[in-house]
Amino acid sequence: MIIPIRCFSCGKPISHLWETFKERQKSGEETKKILDDLGLTRYCCRAQFLGHVDLSDTAAKFKKF
Repeated sequence: MIIPIRCFSCGKPISHLWETFKERQKSGEETKKILDDLGLTRYCCRAQFLGHVDLSDTAAKFKKF
């Protein structure tokens, strides 16, 4: 639901890069260039960003009151 704090495979901290990645992707920048600029060179870290689906809004609908 939310991006993990660290990469599951190598342990590199990645969560602080998520907002920057989303903003640059919305502006239409090429994904490969964004990941390279952010320093995500390992395939395991890139997979965390490319495979992530933000479901926070969907899960919030089912919150118990």
